[in-house]
Amino acid sequence: QVQLMESGGGLVEPGGSLRLSCAASGSVGRPYTMGWYRQGPGGLRDLVATITTAGLENYGHSVKGRFTISRDDAKNTVFLQMNNLKPEDAAVYYCNLVVRSPSTRNYWGQGTQVTVSS
Repeated sequence: QVQLMESGGGLVEPGGSLRLSCAASGSVGRPYTMGWYRQGPGGLRDLVATITTAGLENYGHSVKGRFTISRDDAKNTVFLQMNNLKPEDAAVYYCNLVVRSPSTRNYWGQGTQVTVSS
């Protein structure tokens, strides 16, 4: 069974930075796509950023140029560096892992709160 362990959320002032981490443990196969989605109050879960084992990155429109996703393959860990945070970035951030072989498996973390406020 795969488990995702998130860390790094918290309170930051507008314009500040945070770094989220998500480590996958268990039988993580390859290839996979790993990344982050976020959900505001009463909202849908929207794409923030994902990265594949091939290194292909994908970002939500509102975070391009401010957020950077990276990974440590050896540790099955992804990082999300969030710079120039805005109040509208406040949400619960969920780590997601989609393993594509031998069959597609989808996993979610428990979520970490990011609050952007002065």
